[in-house]
Amino acid sequence: MAFIFLGGIMVTSGVVIAFPGVDPGNNPEMTNTGTPADNFPFEQQAQFCGSSNAKSTNYVKEFSIPTLCTNPLAIVTDYDGNVWFAETNTGKIAKFDPILETFTEYDNMLWPPGGRSMMWGIDYAPDGSLWYTDESYDSIWKFSTIDETYDRLSYPSEGDSLPQKLRIDGSQIIVNDFTGNKLTFLDPNQSGEDVNYLSIPSPVDDSVTADFALDADDNVWFTNWLFQQGGVLVKFNQNGYFESVANSNEQFLPLLDFIEIYQLPVSLLTPNGAVVTDDGILWLADTTSSSFFSFNPTTEEFTQYVTADPLPSTYGNQTGVVKTPISRPYWIESDDQGRIVFNEQTANNISVMDPKLQSLVEYNVPSKNPYWADCDPGNGVMIDDCGVAQIFDFTIDGEKIWFTEWVENNIGVVDTSIPLPLEIQLESDSVILTPGNSIDFDFVISSTSQNDLFGVSLVLTSHEFLNIISPSDIPTSFQLDSDAPRPIGITISASEDAVPGTYKVLLGAQLSDIAISKYVTVTIE
Repeated sequence: MAFIFLGGIMVTSGVVIAFPGVDPGNNPEMTNTGTPADNFPFEQQAQFCGSSNAKSTNYVKEFSIPTLCTNPLAIVTDYDGNVWFAETNTGKIAKFDPILETFTEYDNMLWPPGGRSMMWGIDYAPDGSLWYTDESYDSIWKFSTIDETYDRLSYPSEGDSLPQKLRIDGSQIIVNDFTGNKLTFLDPNQSGEDVNYLSIPSPVDDSVTADFALDADDNVWFTNWLFQQGGVLVKFNQNGYFESVANSNEQFLPLLDFIEIYQLPVSLLTPNGAVVTDDGILWLADTTSSSFFSFNPTTEEFTQYVTADPLPSTYGNQTGVVKTPISRPYWIESDDQGRIVFNEQTANNISVMDPKLQSLVEYNVPSKNPYWADCDPGNGVMIDDCGVAQIFDFTIDGEKIWFTEWVENNIGVVDTSIPLPLEIQLESDSVILTPGNSIDFDFVISSTSQNDLFGVSLVLTSHEFLNIISPSDIPTSFQLDSDAPRPIGITISASEDAVPGTYKVLLGAQLSDIAISKYVTVTIE
């Protein structure tokens, strides 16, 4: 069940469905440790509480949260570089000081005893307050980092609501209601239970409203989709809408007058994350595949990108059930260099894609929880270094990417300023194919360090009707000498039923803690 995992739609109710007995309310056999671990039966604590043992690689450093089993999720940094995150199993906000490397957890006296909730969205306001979502209790919370106080705001729930991602946009806060199928706008200057909201219903009935992004003109971009049935991309002209409402006597105006709708590609089924870069390109993360997509609003064209395959240690496959492992990109953001950053849920990666260089660097997070993968060889003893930490959120602060590990009780940081151990040089950055034909292609892997690299493997990722054939003399794992670049000759072929269009294939090299690759544009005519 960990591999299908509701197609990547990770919500609290999904956890209960995927793993019978998870809901502590249905199991009286609770422990009495005096920690948040008591919210889970003893036999499930390893699965949801993890080991809390922080680990590190050359590029990633983890920090263990002092309180056991907090289930950290939404995370953000403030203007001073402090890291703030929500604890979904305690209802608390916590702060991490990256200079002193210390944690501070702030008690929430308004939180019900034993309460648990997925808190997907968080943002930091200029006045020193944190705003974050709470899906179990249909709430928007405000925490003052100055007064160290909490305020709970009731979220407008009609039927099945799930306030998810949250963003402070000038004088308003925007929230997507994932299952309530609407965008909600509220004034952050309000407080208390009675709050005025403006909710904009999505144009597609019975769908979900996923993450949203704002472009330079303040248009809101978001997706509506049905599980495994595809959906649409929506552009909402919020400035035009609100100006028209203000100049009329109507409280609401027809939504269709202020939106544009674009059909999603058939290969894009679960677009959760969304971001618009400074060049106006929209990027979407697809959680039911190993792909993410760009959309050019000028040409109205989508382009599909792929990630490297997950490392075997992330999925285990002790029973052989995993035939085609996927990485599941979840949320996606951009940094101040114009790079795309996203988390790969089932590959246990934080990844950085540079659109200008057409390069992809995937940083593997060292902590892994074996109870979320196929890591049991059949003797009841889980394999070490197998599984995933459920990295469900991250935030970018300069060249550092902070993230949470929901089932390992850690936070971590990727330092993207650290030099990479190898580089990829392509023969060309593009090729042209026709269906049923193939082409030979060369690239070179070179070490950038003074030491030989061991345990190197190739990254050769393509699409359904594209195939990459590697040379037979290349072993699965090989050594890359520091003074001897290694040329690789491959063949890229298109099947007879290949659909004309533009595609990105990924060529590179993988080490145990990092994968470095470049994209080749394949045009099928």
